[in-house]
Amino acid sequence: MQRRDFLKYSAALGVIGALPTWARAAAPEGQATLPIPDLLTPDAQNRIRLTVQAGSSTFADKTATTWGYNGNLLGPALQLRQGKAVTVEIRNRLTEETTVHWHGLEVPGEVDGGPQGIIPAGGAREVTFTPEQRAATCWFHPHQHGKTGHQVAMGLAGLVLIEDNESRMLRLPKQWGIDDVPVIVQDKRLAADGQIDYQLDVMSAAVGWFGETLLANGAVYPQHAAPRGWLRLRLLNGCNARTLNFALSDGRRMYIIASDGGHLAEPVAVTELPVLTGERFEVLVDISDGKPVDLVTLPVSQMGMALPPFDQPHPVLRIQPLRVTASGMLPDTLVNVPALPDLTGLTQRTFHLSMDPMLDMMGMQALKDKYGDKAMTGMHHGDMMGHMNMNMDHGGHGGEFDFHSANRINGKAFDMHNPLFAASKGQYERWVISGEGDMMQHPFHIHGTQFRILSENGKPPAAHRSGWKDTVNVYGARSEVLVKFDHDAPKEHAYMAHCHLLEHEDTGMMMGFTV
Repeated sequence: MQRRDFLKYSAALGVIGALPTWARAAAPEGQATLPIPDLLTPDAQNRIRLTVQAGSSTFADKTATTWGYNGNLLGPALQLRQGKAVTVEIRNRLTEETTVHWHGLEVPGEVDGGPQGIIPAGGAREVTFTPEQRAATCWFHPHQHGKTGHQVAMGLAGLVLIEDNESRMLRLPKQWGIDDVPVIVQDKRLAADGQIDYQLDVMSAAVGWFGETLLANGAVYPQHAAPRGWLRLRLLNGCNARTLNFALSDGRRMYIIASDGGHLAEPVAVTELPVLTGERFEVLVDISDGKPVDLVTLPVSQMGMALPPFDQPHPVLRIQPLRVTASGMLPDTLVNVPALPDLTGLTQRTFHLSMDPMLDMMGMQALKDKYGDKAMTGMHHGDMMGHMNMNMDHGGHGGEFDFHSANRINGKAFDMHNPLFAASKGQYERWVISGEGDMMQHPFHIHGTQFRILSENGKPPAAHRSGWKDTVNVYGARSEVLVKFDHDAPKEHAYMAHCHLLEHEDTGMMMGFTV
């Protein structure tokens, strides 16, 4: 940041804590300021230190136990440079095991942080890697098998920002926490006493864990005061299961400049932006008119996710323009995204995602019993009665049914010790991921790569989903991706590919593979 910008923004931001009348008039009484994660860079020895710890946070005037990295909730944003090695020291101060997975980073399996990378309670782990990929907004989170959903629900998530020379040349908004703003969106179910109410049961194993309280960077409907001009939002859907559909409350456009794995070739203008769990998109918003606007999430057609208050547009963040002007710009073009290579003669692999019919039946029944017919939004194939009229006896299976391995890939639940196949290092492969015959939405995530989507649910990918991605939408149809792995992942450090609806992942919809 240049000195004149620092002074200008410092003067403007000094009044955020006590906004002037013209700004406060449009904001709800007592509205919190958007918390901004610390930007953590490697020290002189190229080291970063993370501590996984328990703490407490306040939601709706009640205090809850939460977990965080280097704090009470969520974690810092790690800023890394392309081609520069970093060592991350991770200390686990929890009373249970955890792992730290580098979601979106193209790193060797040994340091990827999948379910094998266990850090025992009270223990530590040190990983060293060199990010060689393009500039991107990635993230880190636990990947403890069977407990990923719980540990993320408790608050464990942080961002990773990779910089490269090409991105540094772009005149995008770059003032962290001012006009370059991270927005980690999560929903929580809170008990009557305010504690996070996490349950892995037949209902959540079927449809995922979801809640009624929406948080942006850990705060309920906060506000962010930003300079007038172009505002950059780095959006992360950090929910366990809920798809978000971002929009601006007055219908103005958002300009998408980046997806999971880096910048697009050129900005893509949209008025709605669906984002699956685990996905990231960077958008620019023009707030030069000085008018306050809300970032909202619109209702989605997903099982259980259209219950109140999410049956209406739901506010995520209030954006309050300041009188001072911003200096970032929206370029006409961004970076070179290479054309797809020749697809003939590639190894093709097909993966079918499925749910045990008993879990399907029991989960749907539990959802309907708890929330009524409104919860069944999103049942778009098979009809409701077909599921509910299944024989409840089902051969006497009921009392003995174990949902912990009831979600599967190619008919098999996850087995940590038996990778399903070996991919060839440095070779393109065509993967077909099918959700045919299944009514659930599956955000399918692949470790160790940034891929290109060839088709998504039988259709060409949207323009903003045609760049570098690590998650693809599989929803009752077939999606195809072009993958390549440039690092080793031996059997003891196999990569994972799985549904990123975390309760599906925790109950078997995951596979290991080697490179």
